[in-house]
Amino acid sequence: MRIAQVAPLVESVPPKLYGGTERVVSWLTEELVALGHEVTLFASGDSVTSAFLVPGCRRALRLDSADDLLVSYAALLEMVSRMASDFDIIHCHTEWLHLPLLRRTGIPFVTTLHGRLDLPGLGSAIDSFRTMPFVSVSDSQRTPRSDLNWVGTVHHGIPPDLLQPCFAPHDYLAFLGRVAPEKGPETAIRWAKAGGRSLRIAAKVPRGEKRYFDTRIAPLLGNDVTFLGEVGEQEKQSFLGNAAALLFPIDWPEPFGLVMIEAMACGTPVIAMRHGAVSEIIADGINGLLVDSEQEALAAISRVAALDRRRVRDEFERRFTARRMTNDYVAIYQELAAAHARAWSGLISDATCAPAVIPRDTPPPPRAAVDPK
Repeated sequence: MRIAQVAPLVESVPPKLYGGTERVVSWLTEELVALGHEVTLFASGDSVTSAFLVPGCRRALRLDSADDLLVSYAALLEMVSRMASDFDIIHCHTEWLHLPLLRRTGIPFVTTLHGRLDLPGLGSAIDSFRTMPFVSVSDSQRTPRSDLNWVGTVHHGIPPDLLQPCFAPHDYLAFLGRVAPEKGPETAIRWAKAGGRSLRIAAKVPRGEKRYFDTRIAPLLGNDVTFLGEVGEQEKQSFLGNAAALLFPIDWPEPFGLVMIEAMACGTPVIAMRHGAVSEIIADGINGLLVDSEQEALAAISRVAALDRRRVRDEFERRFTARRMTNDYVAIYQELAAAHARAWSGLISDATCAPAVIPRDTPPPPRAAVDPK
């Protein structure tokens, strides 16, 4: 198939450090290319891919002035719309920005929503787009808006050789991700200290959370709680692989939780609060332990070493590889493209000897293959 992947511009694809969505887009894009599909990636100019790259901006917007954000996304969407007829399917990861435009191009498209859907700012605004095709990254993510046109749930997956399992870990606990109250870094520190274990924190401090870090997290750091900052893929292997367990003490409806399957790839079990998608990812007693309170968390810390790290890795390979994720998406692409073709076939077969009148909003039939390169 001729497939367009439209990524956010805040981070490169793949990101140099933090950036869950961009990392998933990279893995998906590379697997699609490996499977023989013709893929065009719309992303920042410093992205690295084996697909045909169409840069929406010179480099990741995180590295440039925030003033560039709106104009960069406008330029990105202009390029997507200009090339739309070159594709069999357009797959967007830019939340809501593209919807008013792509619904008018007449080309099949689908949107993976990577974020939460219970925010008060969304409200009735979503109603304008609820018939558009969406993919959720977990069944739990759908709960606030079950009325949207969900065409599938696709759990994230990562390349099986990206992170290697470690079966002789050290004694420390790990926290990986982003410093924000809903991610639970304070809780992780409290759990580790109460359990008599050291904690290593590898996390991004967003601009908006610097005060939270300075006032709530920094005073808790010391010999037993170490802050490492952001880590890249190479550092992540050692950080996660050598950890006795990953702590995931979230206090929000997590849409997925990519760090959980990254830990699993290393054979590292996860101790997680039972919120959002966590119970879809963690099979209690197999690849981690689910808890509902601090008391349960402390008990989990004391018994997590009994979990078989080889079984943790096996569960990852069975459920969370990039190839499995990609095959799931290809099935959705094919169904949407087929439905598009059937709709046009129906219009043609219903035509009488009078000139056919095709509704304005009806997309044009698929064009012959065009190489976007």
